Amino acid sequence: MIFSKKLIHWYSINKRSLPWRETKNPYHIWLSEIILQQTQVNQGLPFYDAFINKFPSVFDLAAAKESAVLKLWQGLGYYSRARNLHASAKYVANELQGVFPDTYKDLLKLKGVGDYTASAIASICFNEPAAVVDGNVYRVLSRYFGIDTPINSSKGAKEFKALAQELIDKKNPSDFNQAIMEFGAIQCKPKNPDCSVCPFQEPCVAFNKNKIADLPVKIKSAKAKKKYFNFLVFISEDGKTILEKREGKGIWQNLYQFPLIETSKNCDASQLKALLKTHDLLKSHSYTLSLYNKTPLVHKLSHQHLYTTFWIVNIKDLPIEGVLFDDVRNYAVPILIGNFIESFDF
Repeated sequence: MIFSKKLIHWYSINKRSLPWRETKNPYHIWLSEIILQQTQVNQGLPFYDAFINKFPSVFDLAAAKESAVLKLWQGLGYYSRARNLHASAKYVANELQGVFPDTYKDLLKLKGVGDYTASAIASICFNEPAAVVDGNVYRVLSRYFGIDTPINSSKGAKEFKALAQELIDKKNPSDFNQAIMEFGAIQCKPKNPDCSVCPFQEPCVAFNKNKIADLPVKIKSAKAKKKYFNFLVFISEDGKTILEKREGKGIWQNLYQFPLIETSKNCDASQLKALLKTHDLLKSHSYTLSLYNKTPLVHKLSHQHLYTTFWIVNIKDLPIEGVLFDDVRNYAVPILIGNFIESFDF
C-alpha cells in the first residue's frame, strides 16, 4: 500500500540511531522492548546499556539474583516488569536452552510479554508480519484515518489492531513496525506536531478536519486515590538504620523501604507519636522524632498519589538488626526512597 511504502521511506531518512536497531538478537530486542514499556527512549536508553553490560546474555540475566536485577532497574518504575523479565530469562535459559521463541504465538508464553511486545520481537527478529499497536501507533492511525473509537476500550483495541495488521508491509514487517512507532514518537507527537512537514498531511483526516488535538480518544480513567505514607528513618548511635523488604503483591514487591506507617491523612509529630506508642519497633524504646520534609512529597503513580513524609528517628540502639549507613545504597529501593537516600546522604 502507498501508506506503508511512504512510511518506510520516511523512516529510512528520519530514524534515530539506537543500539537495538543495530541487531536482530532476540535477547537484545526483548530487553529493549520490556524497558521501553511505559518508558520514553531517552530515559530507557541508559538502562538498556546498563543491562547489556551487566548481563550480556540471557544466561547471565537468568543466573542473577532478583535483588541485583531490581537494583539495576531502580528508577524505571513499574517493577513488575523487572520481576517478569527475570522470570522469563530463567525460562528461556533453563527450559529453552537459551533459544528464544521465534513466533508471535510462542513469544506470548513468556511472562510479561503481551501482544505488543510479541509482535515487535516476532517482526523485528523473525520477519513475522505481526503488527504492533502502542500509544504511538494509536495516535498515528486515529489521526490519519479520523477514528474516534476510544483506544483504551476493548472495541478500540480490536479495531486498531485489525487496521494495523491490514496495513503492515508483509515483506518488510520489521521496518514497518519500527517506522510507525518512530513516526508517532518524533513526527505525529501528542501535542503540537509539526504538520507542515508531515508526508501524510494531504490525506490525514485529523489535519483536514482540524481534529489533531482531539485524537486519539481515550476514556478518562478513575481519579487517582490519595495515600499518606510516613517513613521512619532510624538513626542509631552506631551508624545503622532499618530497611524492610516489602512482601506480598504490590507495586514495590521485594523492594526495600524504611519502616512505613500509612495514615488516612497528613499528620503532625504529636499525631504520629500517638501512633508510635503501639508500634512494634518503638513501644518500649526511648527516641527523638523530627520531620525531615515539612511539605509532603507527592509521588504520582498510575492509580494512586502518594503523599510522603520522612521522619528521622534518633535512637541509641536499634530494636532489631540494622543496616550500616555505608550499605544502604546497595539495596534495591523504589525511586521515592532512592531520592531520599541521595538527599539525606547517609
